Amino acid sequence: MNILILLILAAVIIFAVVTLVRRKKHGSSCCGGGGEKVKAVKAQRLAGDDLRELVLPVGGMTCENCARRVQNALNAIPGVQAKVSIGTRTAKIRCRADVTEDALRQAVRDAGSVAGVRTERTIQSDKLTPK
Repeated sequence: MNILILLILAAVIIFAVVTLVRRKKHGSSCCGGGGEKVKAVKAQRLAGDDLRELVLPVGGMTCENCARRVQNALNAIPGVQAKVSIGTRTAKIRCRADVTEDALRQAVRDAGSVAGVRTERTIQSDKLTPK
């Protein structure tokens, strides 16, 4: 019985040491960024009558850096204004009607996350003024 306890204790210690070495080697953030914060890119202003609003579930985000990467990738698409929330695991997107869902999904994938099934509604341009 004592040998079994010693083996389990040894396995736990080995696991802890391996984890510590990996964190020191690759950085402590989940995104491998070495703890550096990803800076948010300012979203573009959108105006016009052909705008729509999407709420896109986003999976695979584990921290604020992940959410900022997804948000920056979406905001880099011309005609897209996005805000990503790690808390709700969603991307609230305002975009021109000609922006395809495939382009949005690809941007999310390129940022290392997964896009789910969206909900959509058409919005009027007078509701787009920044707060």
